[in-house]
Amino acid sequence: MRWLFRAVGALLVLVLLALGLLALVPSERIAAAAAQQFQRLTGRALQIEGDVSPRFWPVLGVTTGPVTVANADWSDRGPMFRAESLTVAINASALLGGEIRILGLSADRPEILLERAGDGRENWVFGGGGAAGEVSTDTPGVGRAYTLEEGLIRGGTLRFIDHGTGQDIALDDVEARLAIPDFSGPFTLSAEALVQGQPVSLKAEAGVFSAFTGGRVVPLALTAGIGGATVAFDGRGGWQPVAAEGALKAELSDLSAIAALAGAAAPDLPQGLGSQSLSVAGQLTLDGSGAAYLRGAAIRADGNTITGDLDLKPGKDRPRLAAQLSADSLSLAGLSGGQGGGAGGGMEASGWPAAPIDVSALGTIDAEVALVAGAVDLGLMKFGETRVIMALDRARAVFDIRKLAAYGGSVTGEFVVNGRGGLSVGGKLALAGLQMQPLLVDVSGWDRLIAQGNLTLNFLGVGNSVDQIMRGLKGDGSLSLGKGELKGLDIGGMLRTLDAGYVGDGQKTIFDGVAASFTIAGGVLSNSDLKLIAPYVTATGSGEVGLGTRTLNYRLRPTALAGEDGTGGVMVPLLITGPWSKPSFKLDLESIAREKMEAEAKAAEERLKAEAKAAEAKAKAELEAKLKEELGVEAAEGESLEDAAKRRAQEALDAEARKLLEGILGGN
Repeated sequence: MRWLFRAVGALLVLVLLALGLLALVPSERIAAAAAQQFQRLTGRALQIEGDVSPRFWPVLGVTTGPVTVANADWSDRGPMFRAESLTVAINASALLGGEIRILGLSADRPEILLERAGDGRENWVFGGGGAAGEVSTDTPGVGRAYTLEEGLIRGGTLRFIDHGTGQDIALDDVEARLAIPDFSGPFTLSAEALVQGQPVSLKAEAGVFSAFTGGRVVPLALTAGIGGATVAFDGRGGWQPVAAEGALKAELSDLSAIAALAGAAAPDLPQGLGSQSLSVAGQLTLDGSGAAYLRGAAIRADGNTITGDLDLKPGKDRPRLAAQLSADSLSLAGLSGGQGGGAGGGMEASGWPAAPIDVSALGTIDAEVALVAGAVDLGLMKFGETRVIMALDRARAVFDIRKLAAYGGSVTGEFVVNGRGGLSVGGKLALAGLQMQPLLVDVSGWDRLIAQGNLTLNFLGVGNSVDQIMRGLKGDGSLSLGKGELKGLDIGGMLRTLDAGYVGDGQKTIFDGVAASFTIAGGVLSNSDLKLIAPYVTATGSGEVGLGTRTLNYRLRPTALAGEDGTGGVMVPLLITGPWSKPSFKLDLESIAREKMEAEAKAAEERLKAEAKAAEAKAKAELEAKLKEELGVEAAEGESLEDAAKRRAQEALDAEARKLLEGILGGN
């Protein structure tokens, strides 16, 4: 900015030169001399077209024709400055006394081009004939004091191009006013313009002008307007380097206008985080390195109020935020794309919310945020006291749940929202001591299960809406419930009467406990080991729950406990099918008949086997008796009848052999 003031000073020198020569030399020679002096002071070529017209009364002044200031030699974008005319009016009596009091300085329809090269060079940095330019302490704006009653820009344009980042910002219809009543006192600046059709404005009042032009920190109050957004600052600030300290108040609801000024697309913030309204207040510190610190901040977003301290520092690829935040309560239903089970996603609804969930804002910043809240409403679920640390890295947010009160119990674990190349959500959660009825009402609108339970859940879902995520969900988990009741279904009554009509208001099943494990694939929860224990009934179950389609296909196998006299013990399978909103209950009597027939067939088969075995044993016994009677063969313990016969025959052969041998020996 020092070089900018040097250029303004050079213009003032030109004015003084022109006024001194007007009466003596032709206007074209005045223009040539002025251009030569300007180039000596700034290192840039100046071209003045047309006549240089003097005024001697009632004030001393000069008006030029079209004026052009050359760009830096590395730019190919044309002149840095162009105006249809320049007009300067000076207090003549003050000038005779050695003072420079500028009554008016105006540029008509100027075109200003500011550029930053890929290597960091800036076209508004002026040089001169020497290393520091041939500028002395007598040059206005550098060392010599002056005042400016009114400096005007009318109908101007301002364009900023950063060739390194590709940023290109254009301001049209620029109207600006600068007043410097005292070179060593405060000055004021006001400006209005259009950025992509959005109105922008600036009003600033700063302390000592001479100190500010030198880059020092001075008292500073400014208000900026961008479309419907406003930013106000009251404190101290300087520009070399950019540093400030003071009170900040910002109304940022019109994010599209702010983004347009920065040459970027407006982030689509979800409900609860600034989609409708957003304001920030606190004590701001800019330390000169590009870092910003906000202390005692109060952030109001869509009715939510968050307080705390925030540190924002430049990063290699994106800024990094560190924050300690707290809130009494937070309503963040927009994060789930709907208003929860009871309102937008309940049992009576046709499906999950299909509205796209935009998480593009996750990629604009890296962060580590600690949040403490008295209550958090996520739409699909509601929580009490919350202590969470969120780490955001390259559009992937990991929520480390330190404390989360929920539905009379607690939740621990980790929850992940990944916005890299789409959206996925996942986590490993342990839910302990939860009241199931209010939980299921919020998640699905179902209010028929009353019990306290524990749930473990590992899950992963991919999609750009709640509906897509639920239809592709995968994972596993387990569920255990203590004593409770299932409303709308009397399993005991069904077993006693074999009537499926024990359904509806006034019906219920009281149980002592439920346990089950499950897997999830393709948005379908599968279970095969459910166990239910009730005072007069036990039950097992297996089947599927369509989490994405919101349907049921489940078989419950309740068994009535046998009485002391041995009666009872009937088992009747119960089929539960259809949509969540209107499930169908059906006693599987066909299965009972089929199982009875299978049991009878099995019993008949066993009976036939027993009869065949008995007949075989009888025949064997009869054969043994006959052989004993006719042959004198009696089987020893553990010896088969065949082996006994073989043994008896061998014994007879052995006896005959002995007799023959004895006869032969006796004959000798």
